[in-house]
Order: sequence, then C-alpha cells, then structure tokens
Amino acid sequence: MQIWVDADACPKVIKEVLFKVAVRRKVKTTLVANSYVSVPSSPHVDFIRVGAGFDVADDEIVKLASMGDLVVTADVPLADKIVEKGATALNPRGQLYTEDNIKGLLRMRHLMEELRSGGMVSGGPAPLGARDKQEFTNQLDKFVTRRLKEEE
Repeated sequence: MQIWVDADACPKVIKEVLFKVAVRRKVKTTLVANSYVSVPSSPHVDFIRVGAGFDVADDEIVKLASMGDLVVTADVPLADKIVEKGATALNPRGQLYTEDNIKGLLRMRHLMEELRSGGMVSGGPAPLGARDKQEFTNQLDKFVTRRLKEEE
C-alpha cells in the first residue's frame, strides 16, 4: 500500500495529517506536484516534482498508483481514473470516491462547470473546516488500518 497525494491543491492541514500518518504508521506517502512542496525528512515521505502543464501531475499519479493504493485528491476526473484502476481515492474533505459514486460525481462536476461558464453559478467550494479535517482523518485511518491488516 502506498498513499499518493495530488499535492498542488491539497490543503496544508491535510498534508500535515498525511505526514503524521505516514511517519506513525510507516506508510509510504508520495506527494506529486508541478511546484516544490516541502516534506518532512522521513523514509516514509517523499516528493515527485513533475513538469509544468495541464494534468501532468495527475497523469504521473495515474501511471504510478496501483490496486490497493490510496490517492488523495479533490480532482474528480483524476479520482475517476484511479477508481477505474482499482485503487481508492479520497477527497481532502473526507469523501471516498468509489465505483458506486464516481460517475455521478463526475456528471455533477461537468454540470457545475457548464453552469459556472454560463454565469449561472459563481464561486467554488466552501473553505475547508474542522469538520472536513476530522472526516478526512477518520476515513484515512479506516483505510490505512484495513489495508495494514490485509497486508499482515
């Protein structure tokens, strides 16, 4: 099991949770981004910097992730590719992307994109709150605990 992080847009507070889990639970965690991201000095945490360009980090994560891995991302199209690959995706707000919900979430994303481009809707998601962080932490802990037991 490995955790992959779509790090360009991942909130700092979520990265901090991931660093703690990586070190305490000894889970390999790799952040992937177009620009430099500071990571703690640990054999369990590393960083891959990819070239600039649309979806370059996403494409690298899709290439590297394997069945049984976890990808942390708010990017629904990336999550869709990850779920198709047999891995699990987790939103920084704690929502798991699954085979059961990913296509509906993808359709909703496209609809909201059309409404925004047509000026019918403005703005984006609300700022990440304490409840979101707690939900993320709970889902992450459940996933890691289950996968570590499976690997025993």
